[in-house]
Amino acid sequence: MVYAISLSAAELDDIDWQLQLDQFMGKTMGSSLRSQDLSPQVTLVFARTRPTSGTAAPAYQLRWLGVVKRPKGKRVATRDALIRVEPLWRSPAPVELAKVAASLSQEDATDLTLMLSSEVAVLPEELGQRLIAALREQGPRFAQLLDRLTSVADQAPFDSSRIEDRSWQEQYDSARLALSIGEFPLAPLSAWRRPSSRHDTYLAGLIPEPTEQSLIEHDAAYSMPGPRLLQPWDGPDFRCDIHVFEHDGRRIEVANVNATPVEGRLGSDLIYYHEATQSFVMVQYKRLPPVERWIYVDDRLRGQLDRLEAVARIGRPAHAPHDWRLGSDPCFLKLAYWPEDGRADPGGPAAGMYLPLSYVRLLLQDDCTRGPNGGRRLGYDYADRHLINSQFIELVKHGLAGTVGTSREELLALGTERAMEGYSVTIAAELGDGRHPGELVRERQRRANSRTAGKRQPKKPAPVRKKPHRPVIEGQLSWDLFEGGFAD
Repeated sequence: MVYAISLSAAELDDIDWQLQLDQFMGKTMGSSLRSQDLSPQVTLVFARTRPTSGTAAPAYQLRWLGVVKRPKGKRVATRDALIRVEPLWRSPAPVELAKVAASLSQEDATDLTLMLSSEVAVLPEELGQRLIAALREQGPRFAQLLDRLTSVADQAPFDSSRIEDRSWQEQYDSARLALSIGEFPLAPLSAWRRPSSRHDTYLAGLIPEPTEQSLIEHDAAYSMPGPRLLQPWDGPDFRCDIHVFEHDGRRIEVANVNATPVEGRLGSDLIYYHEATQSFVMVQYKRLPPVERWIYVDDRLRGQLDRLEAVARIGRPAHAPHDWRLGSDPCFLKLAYWPEDGRADPGGPAAGMYLPLSYVRLLLQDDCTRGPNGGRRLGYDYADRHLINSQFIELVKHGLAGTVGTSREELLALGTERAMEGYSVTIAAELGDGRHPGELVRERQRRANSRTAGKRQPKKPAPVRKKPHRPVIEGQLSWDLFEGGFAD
């Protein structure tokens, strides 16, 4: 079954830059039109051009191809549902529907044109397959891209009952979090097949994205630029996979490092490093049960907190304005949860709560985390305030959280140490394009601000309300800024 979306050429032109940046599209459709098959489906996005003559039929041009991963959608009104197309790739070449329809029967061509008169249509199984076959005949570039889309559509969800799937799920999420901070498209992480060994990393199963060069040369072999900062870890026990992602002249190197069999792993870490500012943040994952959404604080977790405090001491004091941080916490716990069916939100990192290390220490000294039998718990009902994905990403993206003056050698030593301790480590290093070591602080801030301005429409300023004076308690200033409304 194939989804077909038809938008006016002017509308598609207007959002072209946004589609290139985000590589996803959201669209509403009638609930009664949704497919009963809830598996992912290949999606074709057409630009509609109406001729100047009122009697002539509109023309359609294929612009984008993608996958609807959740055809069931989210209801946004009584009769409407929201579907999300992700990943989304530009068509290797604009193709007029009339050219493709020449390979179809007259009946198929008529049915297809009629269905495209609606903005969103679900093509019958046989018609959809014949249309895909006709697109494959447009050349190897289309065949290669359709093979990739098919692999994404056929991807099996994670099985939370399998320990290797839980590990891959956390590595996948840490990579998505890193790309979200750096504002890199998430679509390249979506094409994945289960690795041959359960002890392998998530990146070991990533299907490389076709490069423009390989498409032009009709070469199935994939080549990517090698890593510049990260290098494969040596040693018989290390399993290391590195992928390089490029966007708008910037690059980020992402490595998955395992030093133990999957059964012996203590959890997952993300270390996000911004080379130009020599700053990193570390996120240690803790899984919340999908129903209770809290965990016990045992001796093992307390020991892990002690080791995080040692990590937090890496770096030096701020000596310049761009070194200033909102707080002294470079280490966070992410208490994350995933739906029981293993299908996390494809639009970004998994839901959860981010807790700075110093805040966790205060929580564990307060009665708010005491359970019915006197033990300590962490979770949604035991912390009134926390950061969610968007807030954490903004802090790191603007350089308001992280270490100061951390060298490449210290970064690699930390990754090795955490892997040897039994963690599955994801290291993401954001770099430049080779002409300079990375974005300068001012360039990074300008890009972050312009990105925010492009996504949000200006609003009328709300009236300023005076707040009652409250004394500032030493050690609490930073986190008193984050009051209210932090539930995910």
